[in-house]
Amino acid sequence: MTGRLKDKIAIVTGAASGIGAATAERVAAEGAHTVVADLNLDGAKAVAERIGTAGGSAVAIGVDLGDVESVRAMIATAVTVYGGLDILHNNAAATHLAARLDLPVADADPAVWDDTLRINLRGTMAAIQAAIPHLVARGGGSVINTSSGAGLAGDLSHPAYGASKAAIINLTQYVATQHGKQGVRCNAIAPGFIVTPASSGSEYGPIQETMLRHHLTPRLGRPEDIASAVVFLASDEAAFITGQTLCVDGGLLAHQPYVADLRATTSGQG
Repeated sequence: MTGRLKDKIAIVTGAASGIGAATAERVAAEGAHTVVADLNLDGAKAVAERIGTAGGSAVAIGVDLGDVESVRAMIATAVTVYGGLDILHNNAAATHLAARLDLPVADADPAVWDDTLRINLRGTMAAIQAAIPHLVARGGGSVINTSSGAGLAGDLSHPAYGASKAAIINLTQYVATQHGKQGVRCNAIAPGFIVTPASSGSEYGPIQETMLRHHLTPRLGRPEDIASAVVFLASDEAAFITGQTLCVDGGLLAHQPYVADLRATTSGQG
């Protein structure tokens, strides 16, 4: 690695597995002192241990994004352990709600909506709110929020999740606007379908095949693709980029909705 984040202090939430784990490991490999934060503390500890074994610097912290005091304690602990904060990657989300309980609007449970917004949106806001004074104290820093393609277009399921991710895009713009002159940049990443252990079971086979038909790339996304985008936005290479949403989705939302069918009709390719 090139050490693009050498001696920076970073927090990655939702870092016990999947995209968050890959991002925490990549951020640490680029030279950052990394706080691996997750509700699953044992999983976070395992990631921090892998980082340490690889020669990086990391500490694991348990955090509940649905609890504002827990979020504030996460920021305070990171500052206490490493002496400041330069990078905050708000990656954690209530995926357990999206997977099982986030029903179509006509059948939606208001309590699930409240919990989804409390964790995904309020938790992100609380982390940013607590982090800003420390970012400013270091002369500025980078906040990267994980949104989703679900926040940019409608789907047949998960409306609460999608609404929360759309709100994160607007929150990103507000933070960039209100704190840019203090040196704080704030951007969002909107992943497409990312293949993780949680999305690799046999039941996901047909979904993966359908998603791949609609991608412009010859493969689906990997956690490392998101990690690379986070490193870029956190680095000085992105010093003039703020208030933006970067789609890391293999071109999923870049084309007309009939492209996959038209391709199959005209060329025989799925």
